[in-house]
Amino acid sequence: FPFNAGEHRDMKQALEKLCINDNSVTVSGESSQALGHGWRLGFLGILHMEVFSQRLEQEYDAEVLITSPSVPYKLVIKGDHIKSLGKEVMVSNPSDWLDRTKVSDYTEPIVSATIITPSDYLSSILELCNDRRGEQISIVNIDQTRLNIEYTFPLNEIATDFFDDLKRRTSGYASFDYEDAGFRPSELVKLDLMLNGNKVEELSSIVHVSKAKIKAKALVLKLKNELPRQQFAIAIQAGVGSKIFARELVLQLQQSKD
Repeated sequence: FPFNAGEHRDMKQALEKLCINDNSVTVSGESSQALGHGWRLGFLGILHMEVFSQRLEQEYDAEVLITSPSVPYKLVIKGDHIKSLGKEVMVSNPSDWLDRTKVSDYTEPIVSATIITPSDYLSSILELCNDRRGEQISIVNIDQTRLNIEYTFPLNEIATDFFDDLKRRTSGYASFDYEDAGFRPSELVKLDLMLNGNKVEELSSIVHVSKAKIKAKALVLKLKNELPRQQFAIAIQAGVGSKIFARELVLQLQQSKD
């Protein structure tokens, strides 16, 4: 992002060639005022996404920008008359999010997860699971050294780096498996990212209200480190509605003097 006409054609051809050998990837076109033309891709998981993007770079010399993965949310719409009451819509793109004035309930996908681990890592795993809004179901001894731990998690809490964090905390000894467990009501908000006061929808995300401030600070700091300096200062802000939770400033590029 962004592409000129030739780059757009080359990227499209590269995606088509890779998808011939990997039909589990879903592809649809996207267009953004901030980032230009691009594609929305569906993967089997984060590792699948990383391997796919690496192949694009290595085999087709394609430089790609990947925005935050998203999961589908189910919104129960308010209605002015009885026929509209309780209507449900699925939203996976933050730009399509509806605020509380139009929605009676937000629900998020959850999963039933099983972790098998050496017992020495129990406390560290419980800390990780609780931080990801997990709800403990059971902890059972498999034998004298191993535990079977069952939790339910919101899908968006484990969709990115949960498995990597679990492996790091257990020195690679823990296994992780999960399956769909439906939807449950949740207090969700849209976290907006703004550059010099202008919203960048492609960098917005849906988060639980308890995580909004933490996510805002992390997103703003990461973007500050990623954005190159320009001929003007760039104010980076993140917040929910009119509430700004985090702000950083990318200073303007200093021009050299003769």
